[in-house]
Amino acid sequence: MQEGHVRLRLDVSYDGTEFSGWAVQPQRRTVAGVVTEALERAFGPGVATGLTVAGRTDAGVHALGQVCHIDVPAEVWSERADRLLRRLAGTLPRDVRVRTVTQVPPDFDARFSATYRRYAYRVTDAAYGADPLRRHDTLAWPRPLDLTALNAAATSLLGEHDFAAYCRRKEHATTIRAITRFDWRRDADGVLVATVAADAFCQAMVRSLVGAMLFVGDGRRPVSWPGSLLTRRERASEITVAPPHGLTLVEVGYPADAAQYAARAVLTRRLRLPSQSV
Repeated sequence: MQEGHVRLRLDVSYDGTEFSGWAVQPQRRTVAGVVTEALERAFGPGVATGLTVAGRTDAGVHALGQVCHIDVPAEVWSERADRLLRRLAGTLPRDVRVRTVTQVPPDFDARFSATYRRYAYRVTDAAYGADPLRRHDTLAWPRPLDLTALNAAATSLLGEHDFAAYCRRKEHATTIRAITRFDWRRDADGVLVATVAADAFCQAMVRSLVGAMLFVGDGRRPVSWPGSLLTRRERASEITVAPPHGLTLVEVGYPADAAQYAARAVLTRRLRLPSQSV
């Protein structure tokens, strides 16, 4: 970070339906693209620098708890801090909101200081399909799903494993991940919600996990099948990746003690360098 600058944490929510993912892409509408445009209107061109995100979501994936950071001159932040949220609300499109902007220590890194990412995937097995008001964030599954079978299969994937069968492999990228939570519930409205948390995920991993689970839940695969794929060292072609619209990034966790931000970043960089997306 440049001398005389401060680091700001932005907590961001978005409906991913009409976005080609987070990362800027030429001629495509992306979350990073519209956030950058709004920051330039709020601070001026080139004033806010170093936009870094906790996890780059794919096209169609939503977020309630996305986190990113930027660096701005301390004087500019002091002048505009009180009005920044309303200014951003007035310039951002309706499918993106910056909910909070907070000054953080300079060694905070939205990506590398994170200790976990938590996602939720919504799916309904109702005969009539998804409720019209939730059609953009809930997958309609055409067969009844067994909650007990879903949870039994999910348990076998907890812990640290090589998830090569569930990942789109990238050169020089590890597929070893540590899943700390994977469970399913059925809410009062009948919708099934999968919750998955890990230190990080490789590309398409969460949707691949959900896709495998759904074939267990509707009885087409045994409970033992998802766990048995962990012996593979290449992507399993028989896994169907679940559609992106059912997936939401709910929360990104960081050390409770800000003094641990730098240490966590060092550890994460040592474990994996390539960017993550789901």
